[in-house]
Amino acid sequence: MNYKDALQNPIFKIISEASKNLNLDSYVIGGFVRDYLLQRGDAKDIDIVAVGSGIELARAVAKLLPNKPKVQVFKTYGTAMLRYKDIEIEFVGARKESYNEDSRNPVVENGTLQDDQNRRDFTINALALSLSQSNFGDLLDPFNGIQDLENKIIKTPLNPDITYSDDPLRMMRAIRFATQLDFIIEDESLNAITKNNQRLDIITKERIIVELNKILESPVPSKGFLLLEKTKLLSHILPELTNLKGIDEVEGQTHKDNFYHSLEVVDNIAKNTDDVWLRWAALLHDIGKAPTKRFSKKVGWTFHGHEFEGSKMVYHLFKRLKMPLNDKMKFVQKMVFMSSRPIVLAQDIVTDSAVRRLVFDAGDFVDDLMTLCEADITTKNPKRFQKYHNNFKIVREKIIEVEEKDHVRNFQPPVSGEEIMKTFNLKPSKEIGIIKEAIKEAILEGDIPNQHEAAFNLMLKKGEQLGLTAD
Repeated sequence: MNYKDALQNPIFKIISEASKNLNLDSYVIGGFVRDYLLQRGDAKDIDIVAVGSGIELARAVAKLLPNKPKVQVFKTYGTAMLRYKDIEIEFVGARKESYNEDSRNPVVENGTLQDDQNRRDFTINALALSLSQSNFGDLLDPFNGIQDLENKIIKTPLNPDITYSDDPLRMMRAIRFATQLDFIIEDESLNAITKNNQRLDIITKERIIVELNKILESPVPSKGFLLLEKTKLLSHILPELTNLKGIDEVEGQTHKDNFYHSLEVVDNIAKNTDDVWLRWAALLHDIGKAPTKRFSKKVGWTFHGHEFEGSKMVYHLFKRLKMPLNDKMKFVQKMVFMSSRPIVLAQDIVTDSAVRRLVFDAGDFVDDLMTLCEADITTKNPKRFQKYHNNFKIVREKIIEVEEKDHVRNFQPPVSGEEIMKTFNLKPSKEIGIIKEAIKEAILEGDIPNQHEAAFNLMLKKGEQLGLTAD
């Protein structure tokens, strides 16, 4: 293979020229090279290693570019970054690293290209292409990373036990790459991750969540979660999920394994949405089943109120993992809380009033909720599977029909509180709430249309019942 083909972008010739001017060697390394060889599309990030000062090289490159882009310098890390068109380029001086036990932040000193390749997390990320004019485009592959790419294997350049212990985030990255690329983690690496799983506790929650989101955004997220569970990393991150694992049996009665079911639901939903928060909802939709699990001789295993319990758990989980406690968290909470509603609808005769209430409660997220509930069908019985999907299709059609007729999504009452106060010459009082609730219920039940005149007449009638006199 002619690796020069990877360096068609004019930026590489400019970096090469700047390197020559500074009399240093430079290389493009890591993800850009890996993704080019895997034909994963155009890179938006490029990592450049200089055998010398990466910061000086970045500044020299910026001077040669027509728009003279601003160079961001991170002196603490000895790195610099600039943007070229839509590409982010990071420059770093070749270095070697040593670690102490309590931190993943290494002690850094200048080194050779080989030192820099030694410190890389995986062999497939240690591949480098020379940008020096004397051997422009030559591949430097000291750990046979090309072979590992071909064999779809994740392995570390050096002893995996030391690699993962030094920087435990690499354990998450190994599983993330295996999931994204559909690669296998070699046994020695997998054993080292399991051995060092407790080291994950020194990593910030924010960094862990970045990797976890990338696993969730992969085509088949379950692959990553099964590896996280196998290596015992998952219990450090999401004990709410690992608590679902296992099947209990009492008097010959069992329940399904809700851990594996949850992973199946995530894989199902991944086929229909790229929305990471909807995928989070799929992952967490049953977490309330562990604390609500009960057995009685009369009905067997039950999980009463697991949706409500699960929605409360979402908040505590997001808070612990330093995830956003904003509308994203509230969306996941809502999806978990409502996750069984359409399923109940799909089992019964679908009434207009039930659909109106579903749309009223779900609001703008009713389509997401339906997508989640369709993903929740994991039965292996083909007749039941087809029956559920057919019923969900009817529910979806009914949602469109009811919404066109009754407009209850993001419901605004046709008669406002101000109008009620003005009509009955009232100050703020509980009677206003009673009248508004009566109008809302009448619309949801289909007793009156969602129109002002019908709602106004009901308001007068309800006011009379409450002993109010219209002006």
